Amino acid sequence: MHSTSNPCLPLSTLVGGCVLPLMCQAQFIDDSQLTLGARNFYMNRDFHGDRPPQSKAQEWAQGFVLRYQSGFTQGSVGLGVDGLGLQGIKLDSGGGTAHTGALLADRNGDVADQYGSFGLTAKARVASSVLSTGIHEPLLPVAFRNDTRLLPQTFKGTQLVSNDIQDLTLTLGRFDSVRQRNSTDHEDLQMVALARNGRQVAGGIASDRFTYSGASYSIRPELKAGYFHAQLKDNYRQHYGNLTHTAALGKSLSLKSELRYFQSAGLGRTEVDNRNLGLMQTLSYRGHALSLIYQDQSGRSGMPFISGTDPYGFNTSTYKSFVHAGEDSWQVRYRYDFAALGLPGLSLMSRYVRSNEFTLDQRQARERELDTDLAYVIQNGPLKDLGLRWRNVVYRAKHAANVDENRLILEYSLKLW
Repeated sequence: MHSTSNPCLPLSTLVGGCVLPLMCQAQFIDDSQLTLGARNFYMNRDFHGDRPPQSKAQEWAQGFVLRYQSGFTQGSVGLGVDGLGLQGIKLDSGGGTAHTGALLADRNGDVADQYGSFGLTAKARVASSVLSTGIHEPLLPVAFRNDTRLLPQTFKGTQLVSNDIQDLTLTLGRFDSVRQRNSTDHEDLQMVALARNGRQVAGGIASDRFTYSGASYSIRPELKAGYFHAQLKDNYRQHYGNLTHTAALGKSLSLKSELRYFQSAGLGRTEVDNRNLGLMQTLSYRGHALSLIYQDQSGRSGMPFISGTDPYGFNTSTYKSFVHAGEDSWQVRYRYDFAALGLPGLSLMSRYVRSNEFTLDQRQARERELDTDLAYVIQNGPLKDLGLRWRNVVYRAKHAANVDENRLILEYSLKLW
């Protein structure tokens, strides 16, 4: 296993001088959890049409995620520590078929036999507020970590989450570096934001400071609101707001409405200028859920986000994010839970996303994507809780290579403690 942390004095000092004394406290041990997650991942992506980057990307790999979450020591200030160990193993790759994003590969396509990392997170709790410093896996609208391949993307930094006020969650923090999903090293943060020519907007530089703060509030059980502000030093600042409402229309019928709005502007010398407005309506009836989505973008650039993360727009899909400059898009999504037919554990999702015509490098561009997910979690027997997923992607565009893709994913989580 490769790791960027120094395995000598700093880690031994931390374990011997901090972790071991904490573990002597009963509550620290009693509330601890240790789980081992295993993910077997196969991906086949065929390129064809206009200017394909390669003919095929195909890899098969096995990933392991070991998570330790401690309880807190007793007292007015509770202390704890979490650990995250990641290991990826190549089963099949190479021969010009690398670069699926699942395995560690260099520019020549040479793939490492294995890669991994290990990190610790120290935490402190006062009342219902928790301060943590170390490794994080954020699921924030302004920084949504990517976990769509073998191993999750992680960030290094400090975060405070407070739930001391009823129905209100306050979050603030700072990230200094990121480890990408197929990397062993933490690196500076990079911005992704596309200009009208399809290239990166001018002026973006590597940064060691991403700061954010936000709040989510439950106004009523059926009505929730949220706001976040974020800045990637010398790259961009971003405001985000959302409103979610759920209405019961009958015994088994409900309508969920959600609004998301991003406003982004450049910092330093960058040319970021974007407004992203999305509206989703979801009608649910028993096992069925039908969603209609519209996403509108305006400004001189596309929506900015941290490299490697998933932009939190409604139309971020399996292959594309639909956030080019001036690109508006709509989506139809259907989900079905087969438990309604007496088949618990089986589910289906299919979505179709299509953009308007937008300008790209002084020519008209358009793209569309059809995604289908069929998943099953075994409910009984010796293989109980084993998850199986087939994911299919069909992508077509006027300005880029077409893609046909299949992924097969097997997942299992074992609680060790």
